Amino acid sequence: MPFREINDKLVEASITPGQRMFSQRGAMVAYRGDVSFTPNIQGGQGGVMSMIGRRVANEATPLMSVEGSGTVLFGHGGHHIQVVNLSGDTLYVEADRLLAFDGSLEQGTMFMGSQGGVMGMVRGQVTGQGLFTTTLRGHGAVAVMAHGGVVELPIRPGRAVHVDPQAYVAHHGDVRNKLSTALGWRDMVGRGSGEAFQLELSGSGAVFVQASEEKL
Repeated sequence: MPFREINDKLVEASITPGQRMFSQRGAMVAYRGDVSFTPNIQGGQGGVMSMIGRRVANEATPLMSVEGSGTVLFGHGGHHIQVVNLSGDTLYVEADRLLAFDGSLEQGTMFMGSQGGVMGMVRGQVTGQGLFTTTLRGHGAVAVMAHGGVVELPIRPGRAVHVDPQAYVAHHGDVRNKLSTALGWRDMVGRGSGEAFQLELSGSGAVFVQASEEKL
């Protein structure tokens, strides 16, 4: 279910009978046609286990199920929106950044320690993500939110990408990530830039970063 980008803060989705999508509650700006919006208590595609994962992750961003026939405009808080199209791979993204996504995508929760061990958990604290993050897997489209605009940086084998953990939005593909330190002599004498940690992503895929260090 592709999204049509109206501008950098609004997207439009076509809703057809027999298909379902999920969105953050309160994200509907306007709609045309016979469309229904109902609270979703099962955590999206994945049923009870997905819901348990969201509760374990202390997920406080409620979703609504969108069905029917028509078109819906989505936007939230004036945030910039980036549309990510998945082709069988997995998107790693914080749940509070999810604006809307295809109901066919399988939603899950990943423990940060499974990627990078202790440093993976440290990364969760540094970025404000906590110990868990949301995953969406399959074929479909996802609209994510960010501050100050988003840029997509490709990740290619042998060419790792380093990003400021506070500017990280999401990533997808066969990507490994770890938190590394950038401690140098300037940091030791108190003249550093403050960028003591970097998020290093390697493999094959892409990472999305925002032009701000502000969290949603």
